[in-house]
Amino acid sequence: MIGQIQTFDYKTEVLRKLIHLTSLLIPIIYWHIPKDVALYILVPLTLIALIMDVGRFYVPAIRNFINTFFMFMLREHEKDQSKRNLNGASYVLMSAVICVLIFPKLFFVTAFSILIISDTSAALIGRKFGKHKFLMKSLEGSLAFWISSMFVVLFSPKSQYILEEYLIGFLAGLVAMFAENLSYGWADDNFLIPLTSGFTMWGLYILYNIPIPSIK
Repeated sequence: MIGQIQTFDYKTEVLRKLIHLTSLLIPIIYWHIPKDVALYILVPLTLIALIMDVGRFYVPAIRNFINTFFMFMLREHEKDQSKRNLNGASYVLMSAVICVLIFPKLFFVTAFSILIISDTSAALIGRKFGKHKFLMKSLEGSLAFWISSMFVVLFSPKSQYILEEYLIGFLAGLVAMFAENLSYGWADDNFLIPLTSGFTMWGLYILYNIPIPSIK
């Protein structure tokens, strides 16, 4: 019985993360459109998500709608009526708006792609193969996060495509790995991952005097 429950939970997690991967459309589309257009799209979507997310705790019609179509995506702490936690999709959208406002486009695309790809990798590898504890989570999941973040850095846009930019990206992924690991139980990693990796890249680009292109 326990094995069946764990298998079901993992299958649900895989489905949840596959849906999570569709958020890659945010950095991909943002790279090709101006910042103000991106905000015109993201802000209304975020408001709608928040209204639906908060509304499910107070409005029966919204709660029934969410329960019918999206309940399978929610984690146990997101279903808890007494705690009234927001779901992951709301945090992703809020994080996207905040990071678009804060970061140059170059850093946003890398940092947000790390959030989507590396967080997914850490969750799936950690839940399936995690056997060794590392800080708050598993060593296997954390390594999956960092390795996948390096692949993101290899294929994400750069200012001059010099070695230093790749090394900075690898370090930013490592910092985000620790943020994801240590966020467990007190903070939402949808905020911490892009913020820590984005600010790490930004600071090191300034430190090493690497030009940051002004891409609108």
